[in-house]
Amino acid sequence: MKYTQNPITFMQYIFLIHGVQVGVGLLTLPRELAEKAGTDGWIALIIGWLFSTLASLIIIQVMKNYPNGTIIDLITNYFGKWCGKIAAVIFILYYAFIGSTIFVREGLFIQFWILPQTNMVILLLLLSIPSYLIVRNNITIVGRYAELVFFMTIWMFFFYFNPLKEAHWLHLLPIIKEGWFPILTAVKTTIFSYLGFEIAFFLYPFLQQKHKASIGIVIANTLTLVVFLIVTIVAFTFYSPDEITQYKEPTINLLKIVEFKFLERLEIVYLSLYIFVISTTVLPIFFVTVFSASQLFGKQDHSKYVGWLLLLNLVYVFFLPQSFDKNTQLQKMSEPISFLLGYAFPLCLWVYLLLYSHLKKRAIK
Repeated sequence: MKYTQNPITFMQYIFLIHGVQVGVGLLTLPRELAEKAGTDGWIALIIGWLFSTLASLIIIQVMKNYPNGTIIDLITNYFGKWCGKIAAVIFILYYAFIGSTIFVREGLFIQFWILPQTNMVILLLLLSIPSYLIVRNNITIVGRYAELVFFMTIWMFFFYFNPLKEAHWLHLLPIIKEGWFPILTAVKTTIFSYLGFEIAFFLYPFLQQKHKASIGIVIANTLTLVVFLIVTIVAFTFYSPDEITQYKEPTINLLKIVEFKFLERLEIVYLSLYIFVISTTVLPIFFVTVFSASQLFGKQDHSKYVGWLLLLNLVYVFFLPQSFDKNTQLQKMSEPISFLLGYAFPLCLWVYLLLYSHLKKRAIK
């Protein structure tokens, strides 16, 4: 019952999961899909949504076996203390790596598009200050922040309907023009784009209305699907199939055609506000990292670990120069582990718990 002191609402639960899914990946997603499946890439988004939703529902079924604890508590209860500690170390390393990679990429976007003359260490130091102030608090505060950012920035996506006035819908035809193989190849990209739902392993014990956990995670995944589909289809219809692959961040380049008499370079203003959206990816991941560290060491307060995590990021950037190519390589390196923790691990654990429950009932009889 120790987690009920810092509860999150149903809406905060949805926006935390959705926020982790929609971040820097959205900026490059249309190009990545076009490179693998051409303008049929939007079909891969729907297939990826099916896989992610299925994995999400399995996670909820797993957590129902230990509703008042996180995944680390569940593993400790079923497999023992040392297995729980090993799991905590794995989650700490995984989320620290993922969070740091996205954190650095956020800084790279700011440096490339907005402040090209500013040193990366300075940028990340400035980002670290608000990050520390939010992550040092409990999950309720992080959830409120995710909810606030969603409603504060949702209007930004309506700008993507403007390029539709110059859209060429014939770019999408014929559907499945090159067969299913390119689409299935692109599914790999989409299932990684939906990753973030596995944060439910840590959100579940904080959720007030646990009976809504399944529908909440489905809503979060569907919300992410809608955002991905809108941006991807707009990009596919606005750019030619060959042209879209020439832009690193076609999602940002789309906004160059949106003009106002009182405003130039809308994409710069948009990206400045989009930093808030990226933060809803980074901050929950950082929270899970330091929260797992507090569980590993048996501490109630996780706030002292936040400063160390942010400091390690600054030291890393100070000694190792960063670039988009290097950052992308790190993301690719994390994909196999992300697949294991997000898709394979919940399935295996769910099957084990079903067998465990079945055998326990037989033993009682």
